[in-house]
Amino acid sequence: MDTKALRQKILDLAIRGKLVPQDPSDEPASVLLERIREQKKQMVKEGKLKAKDIKNDTIIFVGEDNLHYEKFQDGSVKCIEEEIPFEVPEGWEWTRLGNLSSLIQYGLSNSAEAQGTHRLLRITDIQDGKVNWKDVPFTTVENAENYLLRKDDIVFARTGATVGKSFLVTELPFESVYASYLIRIRLFDCISPSYLYQFFNSYCYWEQITDKSVGVGQPNCNGTSLKELFIPLPPLHEQKRIVPAANALLKYASVIESERASLQEIINLAKSKILDLAIRGKLVP
Repeated sequence: MDTKALRQKILDLAIRGKLVPQDPSDEPASVLLERIREQKKQMVKEGKLKAKDIKNDTIIFVGEDNLHYEKFQDGSVKCIEEEIPFEVPEGWEWTRLGNLSSLIQYGLSNSAEAQGTHRLLRITDIQDGKVNWKDVPFTTVENAENYLLRKDDIVFARTGATVGKSFLVTELPFESVYASYLIRIRLFDCISPSYLYQFFNSYCYWEQITDKSVGVGQPNCNGTSLKELFIPLPPLHEQKRIVPAANALLKYASVIESERASLQEIINLAKSKILDLAIRGKLVP
């Protein structure tokens, strides 16, 4: 069984709204997006965001002709029907990643050190979706506030062979910052980071990120490209139902992969034993 294809199928069903049933009583995603827009305006008033940080925010909607349109800050509207990856269920909305993020920021250009004030998370520290924080090197930062990682932050590799690879911060045993080849996004509280992280492992995400990556010898993806990613957004309660359902199925896929590896090892040992008996004259009388 192709477990990689199985994982992609599970994630595809999840982000298309086909993994768990929809609940008509759920608050629709359109209300959630409106709440984020109001929160961003308030943050601008309070000086927590700059006006330029939201100037590229857009609204994606379905017109009376049943086609998708995008409304920009200057009031202009563009038909984007051919850009929409697929249809989503009622109550869901298509949006851009930039509309869901309070912060998209590049990391520090610091060097790794044996000792320092903070741990420095690098692309190479992220392996198979995990980080062994005890092995993450140190660095020295005097004013680290703007670069401190928080639980539920998501970081992306922005260059090299692993461009587009993402990591969801679920634990922080040490005060940590992140290196310059990573981009951090911070979502609003009304968005499930675990759902978005599942999306960032889906084929729909990788198809978009591949199209946006530039460079021949060293492909890279910048913050602007990340902001433009299309996100299929379910109601918040459905996001929270999707995550455990998808994780349970993905765990089964991992078990299948592990058992397949064990079976292959047994087969290889059997083949080796048969050949050994053959060349020793012990296979036939």
